[in-house]
Amino acid sequence: MSGSVSGVPRRRPLHLAAFVMSTPAHIVHGTWRRPGARQSEYTDLDLWIDLARTLERGRFDALFFADIVGLYDDFRGSSRIYVERGVGFPAGDPSSLAAAIAYATEHIGIAFTSSVLQEHPFNFARRVSTLDHATGGRVAWNIVTNVLNNAARNFGYPELTPHDERYAWADEYVDVTYKLWEGSWDEDALLADPVSGRYADADKVHRIDHSGPRYTVEGPHLVSPSPQRTPLLFQAGASKAGRAFAARNAEAVFITSSSPEVAATDTADIRAQAVGYGRRPEDVRFFQGLHVVTGSTEAEARRRSDELDSWIDYEAQLAQMGGVAGIDFGEVELDTPLGEARIEGMQSLVDWVKAGITDRPATVRDLAKFLVSSNRIVGTPEQVADALERWQEAGVDGILLMNSEIPGTYVDFVDHVVPVLQARGLTRTEYTDGTLRHKLFGAGDRLPDTHPAAAYRGAFAPTRS
Repeated sequence: MSGSVSGVPRRRPLHLAAFVMSTPAHIVHGTWRRPGARQSEYTDLDLWIDLARTLERGRFDALFFADIVGLYDDFRGSSRIYVERGVGFPAGDPSSLAAAIAYATEHIGIAFTSSVLQEHPFNFARRVSTLDHATGGRVAWNIVTNVLNNAARNFGYPELTPHDERYAWADEYVDVTYKLWEGSWDEDALLADPVSGRYADADKVHRIDHSGPRYTVEGPHLVSPSPQRTPLLFQAGASKAGRAFAARNAEAVFITSSSPEVAATDTADIRAQAVGYGRRPEDVRFFQGLHVVTGSTEAEARRRSDELDSWIDYEAQLAQMGGVAGIDFGEVELDTPLGEARIEGMQSLVDWVKAGITDRPATVRDLAKFLVSSNRIVGTPEQVADALERWQEAGVDGILLMNSEIPGTYVDFVDHVVPVLQARGLTRTEYTDGTLRHKLFGAGDRLPDTHPAAAYRGAFAPTRS
């Protein structure tokens, strides 16, 4: 809650972000073939600029780019399906789009995913600071480790790093970037004084002299402090180690809870852990991943949802899920009853799908359908707003809106759902000025003092007697 009027609690507006990837098929596979879908034009900068302008019209906070740096694991013993069906392949570098999108827009933030695997933290910190300057403080970093064997091999590692070790790696990686962003330059180090000829105060620009298990970085940071210094920090860890990492580092957490009730538990858990790291519960915002199909009537919305299902490539859905989970679904036919399929490590999900189908045996196809539709809201704009309000009441601060087609999913939402949300006071009607962080938290452009990165402010200045 953000205060009260006459004793009546006043909620913060829901934040809105669009969940995309620079690839033909991201979350919902096969729909790039639909008339009007432009995902296959992912190399065309105009696609992303047009989308960003549509999202600004709907007062979205951010355009959020997912990313991977390798193929998913084998399906039927090879990676052929990922290439042939466009399952996260080919994939462009999302950070390369950020400056151009920002130049063509005024307010929307650009969040991009970058794995600790793919770039040395010194160069990454330099690139992000450059982008934060170029965008006027509208950059966010979605911090990820890596779950793909092929990605590990692409960067010279023989195999995937064990799970908890990946988070230890991420801990050091972010510490290096925090030292560069927050500690290398004092706040008043930049002078740019044409009279004295001094561009920066050398006594206020510091080496960080980081030495750790994976990285040795002397510094100083090569870019002067950007509007946010540290970009807004996203994270999406669901495991025990991932939640702990999010609680320590993330300002915005991407969740895919199965219901508002589960979201209430998930958000409370991570907020409690954040307090354990010396942060405040309100230091973390939660974005629930949802997909919306709307129509002028409930019947129309249902018809549009059914029509969407007719385009979905369920084999590709299983291939992606199996690639993330390390399961080769390629040897199982889609119409195989789940009771006959050997699916290790996903029994709770299988039981959930079986429990929801009572008139016939549930099949592997039903599992694939559940994966693509479990977070789908179908209904009139008013019904969608009702559903989003329930998620908000459960502790969710924002929606990360998934798509079945670009731009159609977002045009429908902006044109039909956003006006209802605005009329109910559930989302903003105008942007506030300032950086992405300020738009999200309303407390200034920089990380709060409660964030662990703040400990590096002034930490590298020489001690003076």
